[in-house]
Amino acid sequence: MNAVITGASKGIGKAIAEKLALEGFNVAICARHADTLALAKADIQRKNPAVSVLAEVVDMGDKAQVLAFADKVNAAFPQVDILVNNAGIFVPGALHQEKEGLLEKMMAVNVYSAYHLTRALLPAMIARRKGYIFNMCSTASYRAYPNGGAYSITKYALLGFTKNLREELKSHYIGVSAVSPGPTLTASWEGFDAPPDRMMPPEDIASVIWAAWTMAKQTVVEEIVLRPMLGDI
Repeated sequence: MNAVITGASKGIGKAIAEKLALEGFNVAICARHADTLALAKADIQRKNPAVSVLAEVVDMGDKAQVLAFADKVNAAFPQVDILVNNAGIFVPGALHQEKEGLLEKMMAVNVYSAYHLTRALLPAMIARRKGYIFNMCSTASYRAYPNGGAYSITKYALLGFTKNLREELKSHYIGVSAVSPGPTLTASWEGFDAPPDRMMPPEDIASVIWAAWTMAKQTVVEEIVLRPMLGDI
């Protein structure tokens, strides 16, 4: 079995890659920074030395790099069983105060990367009538909040893409889930003054994805929303 997880050098993406490797999946991961990516690859490999780990430095905001990554995945794996579109950037701020070009940059990373990579890997899934796509949305996909700005816009868009994809792929028996975590203990929250027990561990997100994957072929979890026990921060 083979899985592709974008933005997997740390946080939620890395936790998902580690979980799938532990369960026997070969994994292909990508991230922007070579140093953290190399460390992630070593950590994932330690979880299960028997699986192969493909790690590529990719700027997911660059369409050409996204498509080149897809080509490498298709060359390395005979099929892709799970695709997790996790790559994303989070920059808080009010719309009227954001820097020029921020929305375009965040759309490229948070939405267009999932669109292009999914389209590149889908033909083989459709031919096999098998596979599962998880798009990492957010509670910001459902509810606007102060200083959500461009980030919230992109997450609403990603949820819309996921819902459209779900409708298109029903007849092909390809599962599609929107996974929408609230505050999770990742690097995105560095510098934010909140006790760790007010945030979810990224391993919980990985466990939910694994649970959805292991359900019967005729079952799909369309939307998963996770929040800390005490609610959003």
